[in-house]
Amino acid sequence: MNKIVNTINSPSAIGPYSQAILANGFLFISGQIPLDPKTMDIIDSNFESQVLQCLNNIKGIISEENMDLNDIVKLTVFLTDISNFSIVNNIFENFFNQGYYPARSLIEVSKLPKNSNIEIEAICYCEK
Repeated sequence: MNKIVNTINSPSAIGPYSQAILANGFLFISGQIPLDPKTMDIIDSNFESQVLQCLNNIKGIISEENMDLNDIVKLTVFLTDISNFSIVNNIFENFFNQGYYPARSLIEVSKLPKNSNIEIEAICYCEK
């Protein structure tokens, strides 16, 4: 049976979708843009801060299901400017600092919700 996952530790959905769905040990996390969970506004214009906010929003959802960063198996990153690729890489190196890096795709898109510069979605797996 599938379980809808909701937490106040991450932004609520801005449309008709769930923050995440847990199904057979897999946690499918909807794309996270750099929204502050309290204000539901994009945090600021600093791209590095926005990347970290997206990752922290994902971390908030993961923790709701007692998972951690090592349970992430796949990330998909959407950027409005592919020239930010190296910035994303540097932040990911530090964020996933135990040498475990999930599989990842990075795609340039023309536009994202709320005029965000980045969106990250995740798939996690934890056999419980």
